[in-house]
Formats: sequence, structure tokens, C-alpha cells
Amino acid sequence: MSDPQPAWQQWLNSLDLPQKAAAESLRAQFSTLGVADPVDLIKSEVMEDLPQLARFVLLRSLWRGAIDGWSDPVLLDQLPAAQKLLAAGADREDLACLVRAVAYEAVFATLDELDAGGAVNVSGVEAGWVVMESGEDGSPTGRALSGLHENLLTMDPSGRDGADLWQ
Repeated sequence: MSDPQPAWQQWLNSLDLPQKAAAESLRAQFSTLGVADPVDLIKSEVMEDLPQLARFVLLRSLWRGAIDGWSDPVLLDQLPAAQKLLAAGADREDLACLVRAVAYEAVFATLDELDAGGAVNVSGVEAGWVVMESGEDGSPTGRALSGLHENLLTMDPSGRDGADLWQ
């Protein structure tokens, strides 16, 4: 396997100073987040002005909270329906996997709806929305986070792309 460092350095050298600084900052931030090979994400953010870091943080946060938050089978004790199923002999691990899969589907459907965004007509009322990156001060940057549902599986912190949800 070839060393990606020379290609990275060559690409960095092709950038102007603000782009180079942005790329180096992004690389440090992705490294802090544990992303092993963030080069494509960095190039996309710097060259295409797409908020890849914000996308990554949002999707990874949803995995860790809304989906993997249900990984502990003990949490099933909080759900009356799960308590009934366990009392009827359901396997606790299988039930925990089911709850995580349902959580994944709910997150996916929500992201898909958010991605649809504009001009939605419900009962004759039109409305629209956009998910947007914000700066450190919380104000919108003007860069929309789109296509979120398309990358949800790839943000599985386990690296399994959600395969364990459907076993």
C-alpha cells in the first residue's frame, strides 16, 4: 500500500494560504474525532464548500445517542412493551437489537424528511426547511447539510455500517 502522505502534501501545496489553513485545521479536527482517512472529506469541504465536518459530527452523534444509546439491554426495562415480551420469554439481546434497528429506521426516516426540505404540501399548507451548519457562535454559516440520510449507515461508529442491526 502506498503512503498517502506525499499525495496529501502535494495537494496542500496546491492550495492558497486560507485553503491550506482550513485543510490542516479540518485534518486535526477529524483526527480528534478518530477518522482514520479523512482526506476525501477534507477535499470536499475545502474545494466544494460542503460542510463535511458538520455532517460527520451530526450523523455520528445520532448513531451514538439515538441508535447505540439502546445498546445496553438493561434499558429495555424502561419500556413496558419490552418488559411484557421479556416476561413472555423473548431474548433480551434480540430485543435490544430490534430496538436499535427501529431507532435506526426512525432516524433514517427523519433525516430523509429533513433532506426533502422544501415546498412540502400537507393539507393545503406549504412549508419548507433546511438543515444548516452553524458557526462557533451558533449563527448559520449558509452551508446546508443535505443528503444526510444517504450517509447514515456509513457513520456507524463500530465500522460495521449497521450490519449488526439486521442479523
